[in-house]
Amino acid sequence: MLHTLAVMVENDPGVLARVSGLFSRRGYNIYSLTVCQTENPDLSMMTIVVEGDSQVIEQVTKQLHKLVVVHKVTNLSQESVVNRELALVRVKVKSDTRLEVLQTVDIFRGRVVDMGKNNLTIELTGDEEKIDAFVRTMRSYGILELVRTGKIAIARSDN
Repeated sequence: MLHTLAVMVENDPGVLARVSGLFSRRGYNIYSLTVCQTENPDLSMMTIVVEGDSQVIEQVTKQLHKLVVVHKVTNLSQESVVNRELALVRVKVKSDTRLEVLQTVDIFRGRVVDMGKNNLTIELTGDEEKIDAFVRTMRSYGILELVRTGKIAIARSDN
């Protein structure tokens, strides 16, 4: 099972290497890893997606807490969350397929961010399933380039 961990860390050089090294030393594969400074410039939030059963995740969480640079670890898999990915997809277009691709982008609520004579670059945000569905749809036109951020997540508010 995939688990999403939110790890609050110090915003210092080498922190990413220390945290990712913890996973690699134990033979755990990181499926997705995003890192960005938080509202506090001294802290960064890592969103890490890793596979494992509850024992593996418990062990990883304990090991993360032992690192001095780690302030907080939250397993978001056990909470109601809002999660998103960002994808940039460069798609091959011809004069007879351009309109069809643009309509598909509109259906997926994407946005064209760059346009060339023979290609479009599309920005799309959504959950993993939405991004995957869009990529599958665009394959028939010819994907020239694809980059994805990986998952970011935040717990829902308690209203």
